Amino acid sequence: MTEEPAAEVQLLRSQKAKLIEILSADADFVLQHADSRCLLSPHGYQQVKACRIPSEKVTDLLDHIIQRGPEAAQGLLELLNEQALQDTFPLLHFIKDLQVNTLPSGKKQTSRKRQTPPDLQEIIPSRKICNNGSRLVKEKQLMTVARTIGRSWREIGRLALDVPSVKLEQIEEDHSLHVERVFAMLRYWSSCQREKATAAHLHSLLSQKDWALPPESIDFLVETD
Repeated sequence: MTEEPAAEVQLLRSQKAKLIEILSADADFVLQHADSRCLLSPHGYQQVKACRIPSEKVTDLLDHIIQRGPEAAQGLLELLNEQALQDTFPLLHFIKDLQVNTLPSGKKQTSRKRQTPPDLQEIIPSRKICNNGSRLVKEKQLMTVARTIGRSWREIGRLALDVPSVKLEQIEEDHSLHVERVFAMLRYWSSCQREKATAAHLHSLLSQKDWALPPESIDFLVETD
């Protein structure tokens, strides 16, 4: 008997045509954000990146993530709820209501929650967790930090942020501008840290040892609103 696909996978598949239409407006933007969250395999990233037609690129991206299963699908759903994506693609607002109405309902969903709490419960509640205490670092803040990091960015990535060397090499290949490379590295750190990617945490990491950045360039991360 064929196992029923997970709720996250079903949700993405049911909205696939609509998402292709919306996200094709800036397919590369979506791809880079998805890659920064480690949602694609290295081979999958290269395959999607090779597509020249935006709609085909988004189609391949969605297919790849759907094939990777519920964890990757959940990661994409969380990404589509991020403010950066919501601002770039205003029509994505339907995703939030869709998740609220679809994922928690039904006895099967309740059963899955009990078996694997992180899967379904992190899709929406994780955003509430992040709002308690230190706030997640924003992309605007990451870009500001990126502009202050010079040629030692690889050392900072490896030693301060624990970014793998292979990822740094990939970032260097994908981006020709220095600031874009540093920004991509910081986004990768943020996506991997998830709820730990607070502005205060980043400030702490960039204030230590030989790679410490000048206080005046990063103290804005810990300033109160």
